[in-house]
Formats: sequence, structure tokens, C-alpha cells
Amino acid sequence: MVFPGRLTSLPQICEFIAETAERANFGNKAVYQMQLAVDEACTNIIEHGYGGEDKGDIDCSVIIGQQDITIILRVRGKSFKMEKVPQPKLNVPLEELQPRGVGVFLMQQMMDEIRYERTSDSENVLTMVKRKS
Repeated sequence: MVFPGRLTSLPQICEFIAETAERANFGNKAVYQMQLAVDEACTNIIEHGYGGEDKGDIDCSVIIGQQDITIILRVRGKSFKMEKVPQPKLNVPLEELQPRGVGVFLMQQMMDEIRYERTSDSENVLTMVKRKS
């Protein structure tokens, strides 16, 4: 499905993920983890990849495997270097905790596998895999 690159699209994207994951017999915890990871990814796409709302679409595909589900987000925003995103500092007093900068970390914690690639035709492809436990 293709969704407009707006923050108001996030509930519909998450609902699409939930419905598909539930059809694939994933439990509530795994469904929530997938929704959280996709919400973080799409927010980053809108804010950083597109530099704001209504500057592009988010193409969301889901592939159901026997023991996993693969979520693929394709966009035409700015390129991204996942390996350059610093790890958040989580072992600090609450008042020193930064409110931003944990999105990639959260996605990595929620999903079993994450891959990012920039294609030769300037498309960003984020692939996230969740395996059944």
C-alpha cells in the first residue's frame, strides 16, 4: 500500500501492519513491536528523509513467510547512513535523557533484522524482519 508522507498517515500504516501480522498469526506483543518499529521508521522518513510532511509517499509492503514477516518501506527521500546514527545514552539520570535520537535503536530492539539500502535509482529501501518466537 502507498501512504501519503504525513504524520496523520501513521495510524493507518500501523493498522495495515497489525491486520497483516494478525492474519499471519503473530501474537499481540510481536504485533505491537512491529507497529512501534514501523511508526518510528515512518516518522524518521517524514521528518528526516523528506524534511517535512507532504513531500513524498511511503510505499509499504509486507511479505508473510512461514516463520517470519518482512516489512519493506520504499521512499524517495534523502539518503541515510544507519551506521552513522550514534547509540543513545540510556544509562544517564532521567533529567539528562535526550527525548530524541532513539528511533533507530528502538527499531533494532523491536525487530529481528533491519537492512537499509539506497538503490541506483535513488530509492531508499528499509527492510525489517520479525520472526515468530
